[in-house]
Order: sequence, then structure tokens, then C-alpha cells
Amino acid sequence: MNPYLILGLGIIALLVAIFFITFFLNKKTPIPKECVNLRIGEEGCSGCKNYSCSMKDKYNLKKIEEDIEKDLKEEN
Repeated sequence: MNPYLILGLGIIALLVAIFFITFFLNKKTPIPKECVNLRIGEEGCSGCKNYSCSMKDKYNLKKIEEDIEKDLKEEN
């Protein structure tokens, strides 16, 4: 085989591995203390195109909890 082909495939494999490692590490990174209580409105989240955003997931959980609390208050 051509040594340049092997080198090219090795570089591509290395770049793909670096991408997945950084993606995984980014998911594990905790939210900074300054941003923990950050409120993002639904409009802000709907305008964002980042589908892997952890803030969006947490916002959806908070919204669900608020809806449950509202339903419980209405029942009482």
C-alpha cells in the first residue's frame, strides 16, 4: 500500500478520535457556578440550534416540574 494513504487514514482516524474524546469530555464538564442559576426563557432555547445543549435539557426539566406543581395546586 501507498505510505501516504496509510498516513492520511491515520490522520483522519486521529482527528475522529479527538472529536469524540472532546465531545465526551465536554458533556462531563460541570456548569460553572456563575451559570447554575441562569434562567433561559423558552424563546431563547427555541432560537438555539444546539440540540445537545445541557442547559436546554435542564430547562425542560424545570418546566416539567413547574407544570406538575401548578397541576397539584389547581387540584387542591
